[in-house]
Amino acid sequence: MSRSLYKGPNVDERILKKVAGKKPEEAGVIKIWKRGSVISPEMVGHTFGVHNGREHIEVLVTEEKVGHKFGEFSPTKKFWRHGGKMQKELDQKKKEAEISAAKAAKAAA
Repeated sequence: MSRSLYKGPNVDERILKKVAGKKPEEAGVIKIWKRGSVISPEMVGHTFGVHNGREHIEVLVTEEKVGHKFGEFSPTKKFWRHGGKMQKELDQKKKEAEISAAKAAKAAA
């Protein structure tokens, strides 16, 4: 659900103060904890360390990310993988295919 237009975007003033008047090269990584803050055009080019609950994940802000929230680029959960017997068989077949392709390339050279 989007925020109403008359309220404007939810941009944290502390983040804007950290960015104001600094060039992206000299600012370094700016650590932030406000994942719900919206990325504004003044932040383009800067690198932010967005906290995911355990560590800060570096996010380089580009023009395409303006209007999105910082939390979208710093996942909080790590996808392990779908497991089970079928997955092990698929992984084994994939390894065998890679090995045979490497042998064929070596024989051709």
